[in-house]
Amino acid sequence: MKTRIETDSIGKRKLPKEAYYGIHAQRAKENFSISKEKLHPLLIKHLAHIKQAAARTNQLGGALPQTIGSAIETAAAEMAEGIWNEQIIVDSIQGGAGTSANMNVNEVLANRALELIGKEKGSYQIIHPNDHVNMCQSTNDVFPSAGKLAMAELLEQLLTELRYLDDSLFQKKLEFADVAKIGRTQLQEAVPTSLGASFGAFQAMIHRDILRIQAVREKLFTLNLSGTAIGTQVNTTKYYRQHILETLQHFYSDTLFLADDLVEATQNLDVFVEISGCLKTLAVGLSKICNDLRLLSSGPHSGFAELALPICQAGSSIMPGKINPVIPEVVSQVAFHVIGNDLTVTMAVEGGQLELNAFQPILFHDLFASIELLSNAGRTLTNSCILGIEANQNHCAETLANSDSLITAIAPLTGYEHATILLKEARKSKKPVSALIKNTKMMSDQRLAQFLDLPESHQPTGSD
Repeated sequence: MKTRIETDSIGKRKLPKEAYYGIHAQRAKENFSISKEKLHPLLIKHLAHIKQAAARTNQLGGALPQTIGSAIETAAAEMAEGIWNEQIIVDSIQGGAGTSANMNVNEVLANRALELIGKEKGSYQIIHPNDHVNMCQSTNDVFPSAGKLAMAELLEQLLTELRYLDDSLFQKKLEFADVAKIGRTQLQEAVPTSLGASFGAFQAMIHRDILRIQAVREKLFTLNLSGTAIGTQVNTTKYYRQHILETLQHFYSDTLFLADDLVEATQNLDVFVEISGCLKTLAVGLSKICNDLRLLSSGPHSGFAELALPICQAGSSIMPGKINPVIPEVVSQVAFHVIGNDLTVTMAVEGGQLELNAFQPILFHDLFASIELLSNAGRTLTNSCILGIEANQNHCAETLANSDSLITAIAPLTGYEHATILLKEARKSKKPVSALIKNTKMMSDQRLAQFLDLPESHQPTGSD
């Protein structure tokens, strides 16, 4: 294998001659063999956009020769398309606050730019990763800005899946509006409700999650770009400071904003705790929905059996015909993972010290993972579960007719104490409460139906 020699402040190192990455990335790969996962493709994409905008801005400001700047722009445009992702070799979990990620990108862009102008890779006296590609930048403003923009794109994908789930739950709310059933508190029979109301509650919760995520996503477009090391804008030009965001804006439909206080924006990452909190809230809600779906579909003969989930696969290696609620189960497992990631994000943000937070790599790693897990879980829950749910309407009506919960219908007429006595009588005589109510003639069939809010065909009949 042909090699080339590169030098840094530590010493010299052999690299594959055809490698686009350089000595910094090579050392980082050796130092950080942690997750075995490379940088997220969207993080690479948005790092490339920032490099492209910086090269263009520095050309227009007269700080970067056009030949060099144009080559860097072209290389960055290629990287944004994913062409050079395999050359980004550093682990996604790394020390150095993201410096290795930034330098890996700088080195690949420098060497590709050199190639574009007909020069050998490693000819850094012509195009240098730091002096030219990283001009007017620092890892400390580039890396968090790219992370925010990547996260915003991922959140938009999540919102698409949540809107799909929201609409599907709303359709089930309408479909099951007339399916009367027992409402339960603390797993005990309480008062009548409808299956449509249950799905309406699911839908309302998901809709709130959508609104929360939409609101917090907007905060990701406030960047500390041009703040460089600690927000003081050291090593930048006046032209760059005034135009970098304007140039970067060409790549985005959402409006970008410069943070009012760049020093504060560089050291404090509390927005990521807020985002993680929204993701945790969503995860908790999704798991609660799945808990309810597992209960309502339990049985099929000895449980609630008020609805039937789509059959996805055989459920047992030993019990013939057993079917398990595998989709709600996997969504709950996603929720558990996201809740765990939230603690990691919280500790990473809390762990920042003085002018910089060094723990952004794990923060981005876990937030990206949470968002993608929730997107996949939302789509799976909708397609493989919600859309195919069927109501066991007759069973719901039958169990409601025989439920103690109907005693609540006459409590306002008899008083709480007398209603309790009547309930005890029904239990002792082993007669349904609906029959007892009819026999006492304290409430007409029409009044009872109004209390239950049942269609005429599903009114409980009871028996003498």
